[in-house]
Amino acid sequence: MHAAVVVFPGINRERDMAIALEKTCGRKPRMVWHKETDLSGIDLVVLPGGFSYGDYLRCGAMAAQSPVMRAVRAHAERGGHVLGVCNGFQILTEAGMLPGALLRNASLRFLSMDCHLRVERADTDFTRHYQRGQVFRAPLAHGDGNYFADDATLDRLEGEGLVALRYATPDGAIVPEANLNGSARNIAGIYTPNLRVLGLMPHPEDLVDPLMGGTDGKPLFDGLVAALAA
Repeated sequence: MHAAVVVFPGINRERDMAIALEKTCGRKPRMVWHKETDLSGIDLVVLPGGFSYGDYLRCGAMAAQSPVMRAVRAHAERGGHVLGVCNGFQILTEAGMLPGALLRNASLRFLSMDCHLRVERADTDFTRHYQRGQVFRAPLAHGDGNYFADDATLDRLEGEGLVALRYATPDGAIVPEANLNGSARNIAGIYTPNLRVLGLMPHPEDLVDPLMGGTDGKPLFDGLVAALAA
């Protein structure tokens, strides 16, 4: 699998993502500066977390206008895989590649803690190494992770099976207490209709090795390697 990690000014999770990708696929990803537009030979494009452009205007709004995003959009339109984590998810919504928006956390506080995610379907390249209904742990660190969309969009995401992950209790209950940022319907991550683009707020890349405190996030990357290995 040939992966690329896009680096925007202010991004600070690109090294975490690069470590996770190298750990799982045995190959260093290509680090792509936001002004580059050549993604030839790339299977997976990753938009990592951080604070692109200092989160000015809105989180991800300025990064969504970077030259590289034209190439990312073209890559997705060709059926290529894209993973947006935290600020990367925000960028995907600001670029119109995923519906909805990420608003301020309901508590109006920056949250940095572990959460639990329930896998809503296990038949995608991102989740094939999980089981449907499985719960795994992932760190979250954001101030604007409150997923919002109108009811029609939420109903469509539900009806078309495009909700990837939900905030849950450790035993899998979808309850308000597990929804730390206030996201609509406990949604933590969503897909595009072709299931090739995934945006999520928590950080699975931070749990891919026992030395990191666990391997709960590793199956996501293992699944991508299995699907895209060349």
